[in-house]
Amino acid sequence: MPNLDIAILGAGSWGFAIANVCASNGHRVRLWEFDKEAAESLQRTRMRESVLKAAILNDTIHVTNCLTDAVKSANIIFLITPSHVTRNVLKELAKNEIDSNTIVVSCVKGIENDSLMRISEIFREELPAHPVEKFAVLSGPSHAEEVSRNIPTAVVVASTDEKNALQIQEAVNTPTFRIYTSVDVAGVELGGALKNVIAIAAGICDGAGFGDNTKAALQPRGLAEIIRLGRKFDADPHTFSGLSGMGDLIVTCMSRHSRNRHVGEKIGSGLSLDDVLGNMTMVAEGVKTCRSTVELAKKLDVEMPICFEVYNVLFANKEPRMALQDLMTRDVKPEVWF
Repeated sequence: MPNLDIAILGAGSWGFAIANVCASNGHRVRLWEFDKEAAESLQRTRMRESVLKAAILNDTIHVTNCLTDAVKSANIIFLITPSHVTRNVLKELAKNEIDSNTIVVSCVKGIENDSLMRISEIFREELPAHPVEKFAVLSGPSHAEEVSRNIPTAVVVASTDEKNALQIQEAVNTPTFRIYTSVDVAGVELGGALKNVIAIAAGICDGAGFGDNTKAALQPRGLAEIIRLGRKFDADPHTFSGLSGMGDLIVTCMSRHSRNRHVGEKIGSGLSLDDVLGNMTMVAEGVKTCRSTVELAKKLDVEMPICFEVYNVLFANKEPRMALQDLMTRDVKPEVWF
C-alpha cells in the first residue's frame, strides 16, 4: 500500500501510540491536540510524560492544534477522544470538507450518557452525508503503555464494508501490532466499551481483598452480561469471544495499566469516587459508561447484575462487600444465560 495521509484526533496516550504505529509504516501523520499549549509542547519536546512515560513521538509526526489542518487530505482519520467530548469533535469535523472515501476509525470506548448512543450512532447523526460504510471501529487488548514499547499486540477493526476494514488492516498492521478484521461494528464497539465497567468491578475485588477465584468468576459472568446487551443490537455473540470482548476484558481486569481497574481498586479500599477521580490525570471511561449501561439495560430489559452493582457502589454509596453478597445470593440458574 502506498503511504497515506493519516489524521489522529486526540493526543492522549492512545492517540500518541497509534500515531507512532502509523508513522512506523511510513505514513504521513498529523496528530491533533485540542489544547494549544500542550500541542506546542508536544511538537517541540516529542514527549508527554503526564500520559505516557518514556515514549518519544516519531520525528515525522506533525502535531497541531488546528483540526482543519489535521484532517486536510486525510485518507484515514482516527478518532481517539474521550466519549463525553466525541460528539463535539464530530461536530467540528463535519465543518470540514472530508472526502467521501476517507475512512473514520473510532477508537473511542464509551457510550454517550444522555443519548445512550454508541459512537457509530453519533457519527451517523453528526456526519449524515458521509458514507456509513466508511466508518470503522478499532478495539482489543491494547494498553498504550505497551504498544508504545512495541510489545506484541493484537486488535480488531470492524466496518460494515469489509473492504474498508481490510484497508485499515493493510495500512496499519505491523510486526508488533497485528490487526484482525470484522464486519460486526456494534459487537466490537460494545465489547470495547462495556469491558471498562467490568474492569471497575475487578478493581473493587482487588481493593476489597477478594481473591483470584472472585476475579476469575467475574470476567466470564461479565462477558455474559455484555453478550446479552449485544444481542439487542444484533451483535454476533461470537465477536465477544474474541479480541473485543474476552481479550479486552482480560487485559483491562488484570493489568496494572488499567485506569478502570485502578478506580475500582481505590474504591474497594475505601476511597470515594470523587477522591479517586480527583487524583487522576487521564479518563477512566468505565465510570461514565456505567451510567449509560445501566440506563440501556433498564430501557431494553436486559439482566446485567454486575453492572448494576458497580453502579450502586459508584453512585449510591453501596458497600462493596454487600454488593458482592447480593450478587452471590441471587437465584441460581444455568451458566449459559445469554
